[in-house]
Amino acid sequence: MAATEGLQPKPVTASAYTIPPGHLGNLTSAQEAALTKVAAELRAEGAFVESRHGDAALLRFLRARKFDVRKAKEMLLAAEKWRKEFGVDELVRTFQFNELEEVDKYYPQSYHKTDKSGRPIYIECIGNLNVKALYACTTQERLLQRLVVEYEAFLNTRIAACSAAAGHPIEKSLTILDLGGVSLSNFIRVKDYVFASTYIGQNMYPEVLGSFYIINAPWSFSAVWAVIRPWLDPATVAKVQIVGGPSVYRPLLLAQIDAENLPCAFGGKCACVGGCSLSDAGPWNPPVLECEGVTEKGQAVEIEHAAGGRLLSA
Repeated sequence: MAATEGLQPKPVTASAYTIPPGHLGNLTSAQEAALTKVAAELRAEGAFVESRHGDAALLRFLRARKFDVRKAKEMLLAAEKWRKEFGVDELVRTFQFNELEEVDKYYPQSYHKTDKSGRPIYIECIGNLNVKALYACTTQERLLQRLVVEYEAFLNTRIAACSAAAGHPIEKSLTILDLGGVSLSNFIRVKDYVFASTYIGQNMYPEVLGSFYIINAPWSFSAVWAVIRPWLDPATVAKVQIVGGPSVYRPLLLAQIDAENLPCAFGGKCACVGGCSLSDAGPWNPPVLECEGVTEKGQAVEIEHAAGGRLLSA
């Protein structure tokens, strides 16, 4: 299956960064006014949360609603209500996904290194999904809790570390969804999780998806896509590229990702010890190297915090 959604990507180089429109440092006067207005209204209503309503965060909601202040504020307040109901802050403090290695056997989901733009790469493989085995070792509720904790880590840890490593702000990810071997019956059995996770991503964590590659798409995926597509925001659909096997997707991925950062399974050269899907390798989790009593990992954490203050402060 040839690419059917989105534009063909061009090779990316690390030096090619320019501030995207609608982001800090590249706002029109109308966008600046919208940012000021939404922040002022939230403060006046006692709904402004200093720790997560900085300019970069508010701009994500404004971009998601095309800088319509009323709609952006409604979206943000709905997300805040959901956070309380879902118990996000408590999950971030206490959640432990002890079944990770077992779940990884049936439904690998992981962040792994960065693309040429410095964005975290998120990889999900559902082709060999064993639903019965998956739900024998975990539950849909825990999968969604893990998803939310990972979104929080993305916003508060991963993009800060990636920004420090890249030398410029990073706010989005590159996602690879591998459908190799997927069956329609398996998808149907996990569709509730897929829809719930899609809803959370689009409405609670908007504007964090950069590029989205659906690879190894079988001919039958057209039926699955027909079910999923109506649930997606048109802006999300525009970022999706649906492609077939290795001869098609490998050149596309390698145009965006250095071979050393792309797992061997997808045509790259990375083979993390213990498996790429369990390595959590990336700027947010660099190797520990002792140097005169100070670890390289410890130094990276300090840089990460500095970047976090720059990206997320009001």
